[in-house]
Amino acid sequence: MTTVRLARAEDEAVLAKLDERTWTPAFSPAPPPPAGTPFFDDGTRPGNVLVAEHEGAVAGYVRLDEGFGIPAHRHVLVIGGLAVDPDRRRLGIARRLVDAAVAEARRRGARKLTLRVLGHNTGARRLYERCGFVVEGVLRAEFRVDGEDVDDVLMARPLA
Repeated sequence: MTTVRLARAEDEAVLAKLDERTWTPAFSPAPPPPAGTPFFDDGTRPGNVLVAEHEGAVAGYVRLDEGFGIPAHRHVLVIGGLAVDPDRRRLGIARRLVDAAVAEARRRGARKLTLRVLGHNTGARRLYERCGFVVEGVLRAEFRVDGEDVDDVLMARPLA
Protein backbone atom coordinates (compact mmCIF):
# COMPACT_ATOMS: atom_id res chain seq x y z
CA MET A 1 0.00 0.00 0.00
CA THR A 2 1.39 3.39 -1.04
CA THR A 3 0.06 6.74 0.13
CA VAL A 4 1.21 10.24 -0.77
CA ARG A 5 1.14 13.18 1.63
CA LEU A 6 2.76 16.57 2.12
CA ALA A 7 6.16 16.41 3.77
CA ARG A 8 6.58 17.36 7.39
CA ALA A 9 9.60 18.89 9.13
CA GLU A 10 10.23 15.57 10.88
CA ASP A 11 10.82 13.93 7.46
CA GLU A 12 14.09 15.91 7.14
CA ALA A 13 16.56 13.15 8.07
CA VAL A 14 14.94 10.37 6.04
CA LEU A 15 14.61 12.60 2.94
CA ALA A 16 18.23 13.73 3.20
CA LYS A 17 19.31 10.07 3.47
CA LEU A 18 17.12 9.21 0.48
CA ASP A 19 18.87 11.91 -1.55
CA GLU A 20 22.25 10.45 -0.60
CA ARG A 21 21.14 6.90 -1.52
CA THR A 22 19.57 7.79 -4.86
CA TRP A 23 22.08 10.22 -6.36
CA THR A 24 23.85 8.99 -9.49
CA PRO A 25 25.16 10.79 -12.58
CA ALA A 26 22.41 8.99 -14.50
CA PHE A 27 19.87 11.17 -12.70
CA SER A 28 21.66 14.44 -11.96
CA PRO A 29 24.51 16.45 -13.47
CA ALA A 30 25.06 18.18 -10.10
CA PRO A 31 27.55 16.72 -7.65
CA PRO A 32 26.10 14.46 -4.95
CA PRO A 33 25.01 16.15 -1.75
CA PRO A 34 27.67 15.86 0.95
CA ALA A 35 26.70 13.56 3.81
CA GLY A 36 24.78 15.50 6.41
CA THR A 37 23.37 18.07 3.97
CA PRO A 38 19.95 19.21 5.22
CA PHE A 39 17.06 18.38 2.91
CA PHE A 40 14.96 21.41 3.79
CA ASP A 41 16.36 24.90 3.22
CA ASP A 42 15.22 28.27 1.90
CA GLY A 43 14.47 26.75 -1.51
CA THR A 44 12.93 23.47 -0.35
CA ARG A 45 10.21 23.70 2.26
CA PRO A 46 8.02 20.84 3.53
CA GLY A 47 4.95 22.39 1.87
CA ASN A 48 6.54 21.97 -1.57
CA VAL A 49 7.44 18.31 -1.18
CA LEU A 50 5.11 15.34 -1.54
CA VAL A 51 6.22 12.17 0.21
CA ALA A 52 5.28 8.61 -0.73
CA GLU A 53 4.95 6.12 2.10
CA HIS A 54 5.00 2.44 1.22
CA GLU A 55 4.07 -0.01 3.97
CA GLY A 56 4.52 2.74 6.55
CA ALA A 57 8.01 3.86 5.49
CA VAL A 58 9.06 6.88 3.42
CA ALA A 59 9.77 5.46 -0.02
CA GLY A 60 10.16 8.56 -2.20
CA TYR A 61 9.39 12.18 -2.80
CA VAL A 62 8.62 14.72 -5.51
CA ARG A 63 9.45 18.41 -5.14
CA LEU A 64 7.36 21.16 -6.70
CA ASP A 65 9.16 24.44 -7.39
CA GLU A 66 8.19 27.81 -8.78
CA GLY A 67 9.57 28.52 -12.20
CA PHE A 68 10.81 32.03 -12.82
CA GLY A 69 9.85 34.28 -9.93
CA ILE A 70 7.91 36.74 -12.06
CA PRO A 71 4.14 37.31 -12.36
CA ALA A 72 4.05 36.28 -16.03
CA HIS A 73 5.26 32.79 -15.06
CA ARG A 74 3.10 32.20 -11.98
CA HIS A 75 0.85 29.76 -13.85
CA VAL A 76 3.76 27.29 -14.24
CA LEU A 77 5.11 24.92 -11.60
CA VAL A 78 8.20 22.75 -11.97
CA ILE A 79 8.97 19.24 -10.83
CA GLY A 80 12.34 20.07 -9.31
CA GLY A 81 13.21 16.65 -7.97
CA LEU A 82 11.93 13.08 -7.82
CA ALA A 83 13.49 10.19 -5.93
CA VAL A 84 12.40 6.68 -5.02
CA ASP A 85 14.17 4.40 -2.57
CA PRO A 86 16.26 1.95 -4.64
CA ASP A 87 14.85 -0.95 -2.58
CA ARG A 88 11.28 0.05 -3.50
CA ARG A 89 11.55 0.72 -7.21
CA ARG A 90 9.23 -0.90 -9.75
CA LEU A 91 6.27 -0.72 -7.36
CA GLY A 92 4.54 2.21 -9.07
CA ILE A 93 5.74 4.72 -6.47
CA ALA A 94 7.25 7.16 -8.98
CA ARG A 95 4.00 7.12 -10.97
CA ARG A 96 1.98 7.82 -7.82
CA LEU A 97 4.30 10.73 -6.97
CA VAL A 98 4.07 12.28 -10.44
CA ASP A 99 0.28 11.90 -10.47
CA ALA A 100 0.15 13.53 -7.02
CA ALA A 101 2.36 16.38 -8.25
CA VAL A 102 -0.02 16.96 -11.17
CA ALA A 103 -3.00 17.03 -8.79
CA GLU A 104 -1.22 19.37 -6.37
CA ALA A 105 -0.15 21.71 -9.17
CA ARG A 106 -3.76 21.88 -10.34
CA ARG A 107 -4.94 22.48 -6.78
CA ARG A 108 -2.53 25.43 -6.59
CA GLY A 109 -3.98 26.88 -9.80
CA ALA A 110 -1.09 26.03 -12.14
CA ARG A 111 -1.95 25.63 -15.80
CA LYS A 112 1.32 23.96 -16.78
CA LEU A 113 3.79 21.60 -15.08
CA THR A 114 7.34 21.35 -16.43
CA LEU A 115 10.49 19.39 -15.69
CA ARG A 116 13.98 18.73 -16.95
CA VAL A 117 15.44 15.25 -17.35
CA LEU A 118 18.78 14.05 -18.61
CA GLY A 119 18.61 12.63 -22.12
CA HIS A 120 20.19 9.32 -21.12
CA ASN A 121 17.66 8.76 -18.32
CA THR A 122 15.29 6.80 -20.54
CA GLY A 123 13.40 5.21 -17.66
CA ALA A 124 12.39 8.58 -16.23
CA ARG A 125 11.54 9.91 -19.68
CA ARG A 126 9.20 6.95 -20.28
CA LEU A 127 7.57 7.51 -16.89
CA TYR A 128 6.94 11.17 -17.64
CA GLU A 129 5.55 10.36 -21.09
CA ARG A 130 3.16 7.82 -19.54
CA CYS A 131 2.06 10.60 -17.17
CA GLY A 132 1.18 12.91 -20.07
CA PHE A 133 4.37 14.95 -20.40
CA VAL A 134 5.72 15.79 -23.86
CA VAL A 135 9.14 16.98 -24.96
CA GLU A 136 9.10 20.73 -25.55
CA GLY A 137 12.80 21.12 -26.22
CA VAL A 138 16.22 19.56 -26.04
CA LEU A 139 19.37 21.39 -25.05
CA ARG A 140 21.98 19.32 -26.87
CA ALA A 141 25.17 18.47 -24.96
CA GLU A 142 24.08 20.80 -22.16
CA PHE A 143 26.01 18.82 -19.55
CA ARG A 144 29.26 16.87 -19.43
CA VAL A 145 28.77 13.83 -17.18
CA ASP A 146 31.48 11.21 -16.69
CA GLY A 147 33.30 12.51 -19.75
CA GLU A 148 30.24 12.30 -22.01
CA ASP A 149 28.01 15.00 -23.47
CA VAL A 150 24.46 14.68 -22.12
CA ASP A 151 21.30 16.37 -23.41
CA ASP A 152 18.93 18.25 -21.11
CA VAL A 153 15.37 17.36 -22.13
CA LEU A 154 12.65 19.87 -21.30
CA MET A 155 9.23 18.28 -20.81
CA ALA A 156 5.85 19.72 -19.89
CA ARG A 157 2.25 18.82 -19.32
CA PRO A 158 -0.67 21.22 -19.70
CA LEU A 159 -3.03 21.12 -16.73
CA ALA A 160 -6.03 22.95 -18.19
